[in-house]
Amino acid sequence: MSIFKLPDLGEGLPDAEIVEWHVKEGDTVKTDEPMVSMETAKAVVDVPCPQDGVVVKLYGEPGDVIDTGSPLIEFASSDAQASGDTPQKLREEAEEVLKDLQDEKSEKKEEAIGTVVGQMESSDKVVADYQEVDGKKVVPAVRALARKLGVDLSLVTPTGPDGVIRPSDVKKAAADGNAVSKPKPKPEQQATLPLEEPKQTAPKAAAKKAAKPAATKTTATGDWEQVKGTRRAMARTMAASHEQVVPTTLMDDADIHAWQPGEDITARLIRALVIGSATEPSLNAWFDGNKLARRLIPHVDIGIAVDTPDGLFVPTLRNCDSLNREQVRARMNEIKDQVKSRSIPAEDMKDYTIMLSNFGVFAGRYATPVITPPCVAIIAAGKLCHEVVPVMGGMEVHRMIPLSLTFDHRAVTGGEAARFLAAMLKDLSLPR
Repeated sequence: MSIFKLPDLGEGLPDAEIVEWHVKEGDTVKTDEPMVSMETAKAVVDVPCPQDGVVVKLYGEPGDVIDTGSPLIEFASSDAQASGDTPQKLREEAEEVLKDLQDEKSEKKEEAIGTVVGQMESSDKVVADYQEVDGKKVVPAVRALARKLGVDLSLVTPTGPDGVIRPSDVKKAAADGNAVSKPKPKPEQQATLPLEEPKQTAPKAAAKKAAKPAATKTTATGDWEQVKGTRRAMARTMAASHEQVVPTTLMDDADIHAWQPGEDITARLIRALVIGSATEPSLNAWFDGNKLARRLIPHVDIGIAVDTPDGLFVPTLRNCDSLNREQVRARMNEIKDQVKSRSIPAEDMKDYTIMLSNFGVFAGRYATPVITPPCVAIIAAGKLCHEVVPVMGGMEVHRMIPLSLTFDHRAVTGGEAARFLAAMLKDLSLPR
């Protein structure tokens, strides 16, 4: 037997959530076949089988969070399969144990064998490995059999002594069809994953497609529930920012009165951000607080904050300093589609050099947006508004975009931030 532990799927990530298993107990697998899809750092990562063998045990179900370094799956070697020591054989031996328990009337039963899925142990007494299910007793082997046959153990009538559920009880319930389990939708999921288990021969591309989580529909249940997936990553990021960054915010309004009708607001904001970075490179940078070192970055990779029901995504729009407005719009549309389908690659969710949030599409004028280390600056655009502006000889009503610039005051001076924001305001005031 060999146990495969969850590796670090990112850069020091402490855990990951199971999205979907592509194998099941008893399957014969080959190295590099699709094994499980895990969600971590806001991306879904496919983990392939690390070896040839037989799947003995899965350490978790879809929705469970597994710590990095904890058991994920257990294999038996191909030799074990050839010798007949398979999960099916273990289940059959478990059935024999339960029959022996039924025949024995004394409280102490000697010379029996305790059976656990994935291992066999012999001793001179029964191994107490029962678990309670609605007042009924069941051993792990029987639980595994129930999962395989889709039987709800709480609906099974036990025939063993003291309320023990025998394998034959599970098989009878499956045959009768009156104890079939129905998957319960989790609060954080709008739709359940497919009930049919993927075939071993399914290509990796198909496995990835099947593993995309559905968008979450927020509902108020009043119950405590574990924060998972995107919200879990968001919570860690916000905590890291609170611990590491010394934030200060500047606010001002960009006058866009000269814009032509139909102007692409996002493309103009990105262009202005690039202009600001060229004017004050210290804001397009990374800062290491432990080493008190900063890195001014020559290219502009913008982290675009995208709000979803599952939490905040920050995909990266790379090399913005070399893109025209048509290319920016095309790439933005692609990013939105990838976020919506949860197909965005993990490498496209990191290493941005500066950040942009356009929260004004919903509401709000100004904000104090949160910086994600090691970045040192984030620009947030508020809701478009109209303001009365004094002009030569009178007053006019102009359209305005409220801007909020939060910067890490350890790495950026107030003057640098003000010049950066001034450069943005000037560019945004241009007709095109």
